[in-house]
Amino acid sequence: MSDYIVEMRHITKKFPGIIANKDVSLQVKKGEILAILGENGAGKSTLMSMLFGMYEPDEGEIYVRGEKVNITSPNEATKLNIGMVHQHFKLAQEYTITQNIVLGIEPVKRRWGFLPYVDLKEANEKVAKLSKQYGLEVDPTSKIKDISVSVQQRVEILKMLYRDAEILIFDEPTAVLTPQEIEFLLKIIKNLRDSGKTIILITHKLEEIKKVADRCVVLCRGELVDTCEVATTSTKEMARMMVGRDVKFELNKKEAEFGQEVLKVEHLTVKDSNQFEVVKDVSFSIREGEVFAIAGVSGNGQVEIADAIAGLVPAAGGKILLNGQEITKMDIRSRSEAGVAYIPEDRQAYGLVLDFTVAENAVLKDYYKPEFCEKGVLNKEAFESYSDKLIDKYDIRSGQGSKTQVRSMSGGNQQKIIIGREIELDAPLVIFVQPTRGLDIGAIERIHEQIIEERNKGKAILLISLELEEVMNCADTIGVIYNGEIKTIKEAKSLTTKEVGEYMMGVQA
Repeated sequence: MSDYIVEMRHITKKFPGIIANKDVSLQVKKGEILAILGENGAGKSTLMSMLFGMYEPDEGEIYVRGEKVNITSPNEATKLNIGMVHQHFKLAQEYTITQNIVLGIEPVKRRWGFLPYVDLKEANEKVAKLSKQYGLEVDPTSKIKDISVSVQQRVEILKMLYRDAEILIFDEPTAVLTPQEIEFLLKIIKNLRDSGKTIILITHKLEEIKKVADRCVVLCRGELVDTCEVATTSTKEMARMMVGRDVKFELNKKEAEFGQEVLKVEHLTVKDSNQFEVVKDVSFSIREGEVFAIAGVSGNGQVEIADAIAGLVPAAGGKILLNGQEITKMDIRSRSEAGVAYIPEDRQAYGLVLDFTVAENAVLKDYYKPEFCEKGVLNKEAFESYSDKLIDKYDIRSGQGSKTQVRSMSGGNQQKIIIGREIELDAPLVIFVQPTRGLDIGAIERIHEQIIEERNKGKAILLISLELEEVMNCADTIGVIYNGEIKTIKEAKSLTTKEVGEYMMGVQA
């Protein structure tokens, strides 16, 4: 019997124009937490997707519990007691939470002894019980299209727990969770390990690796470069192995020089689809050269504020002014032309057209302008020329350059397309919502630098982030939101992380 529960030997996987994994060999011990670390596009998710049966290796072999296996589908992986929580959700929008969780393993019963039916009542009860057991409360009957990103993440985790998997692959599981939820999830991961489960954790968050992992495997551009014992390796060493250079953990930020008021939000109210007020009488303003960050626990209305400013949702009350011009009732294109750039929370749903190329996505907000379109005819060469510049400037890694279909790219490189496109609009107001979600330490460092660069150019920056450290590092001014209301607005340097956390939980008056 092998000492390893999983072995991947000399795995190679190629896609058009790129080698995602090149001769990778790794071993996973039963009952350990193995972290897989690497830059965006290093091949981490591809490697684990082969273990879960979503891809098949072009070369190499996979062994589970000492036996060679041919995992051709996720169903085959499930039979081997392998489960996977995906970074990008694999959920059917029109189905309920329970229907998504039981999809493929539906509890079928027979009415009158011969008529088969799916017992959704029993499944709902089991999902509700499971969600309470792990502190991942959900309403089993809610449709996926009606729930927030953070609740969708919970559904992905529950899908795996429902199947009683023994080998658990977590691909960026904390990317959309609050600090409190992250701490709880890490405890769950450790408890699962302690109960005999084997965990493979893909994460860019070095502190999470230090908290829970036993060993760490480092990938770089598809190749395995090192394996280390986490207890004896510092986060700086891991960061250096991952990006091939020293990473600055402190942001170099000069004193702010504020100019004229750019954005003014007056008594903004936003309602959800059920006409419930999710943003309540919110007022604030942002000046030239200012990073205004809204901090809050997920689901307290901060994303709806950004969406209302960008025009994705209507304002139920109040006014939004940009450089003195009211934009409250403008359509999205008009707001973009007036000077609003927007990096959304959900890059795949709102930031990109996944079946378009990099070039087509790069000009989504400019394609109708003279430099890209003449007499109604799109200039594809101009698309690609512009896209090539973005690829170079923002280090966007794509197998076929500007012709790469965005769906085939890693999440981090998808995010770089959006950030490059929006910054290059040269808009007076740039809205960043969860800009570093799911990104590696090197990419996070660069995006923080870009936020400060734009601020130093005199842009007004609205930053919405669940990462308190990100808020404290980047912000000049912090507004803390709780239950749809801004509870305080103060200079960032006058607040401690503890004080912001208390406001976020509604503790301070």
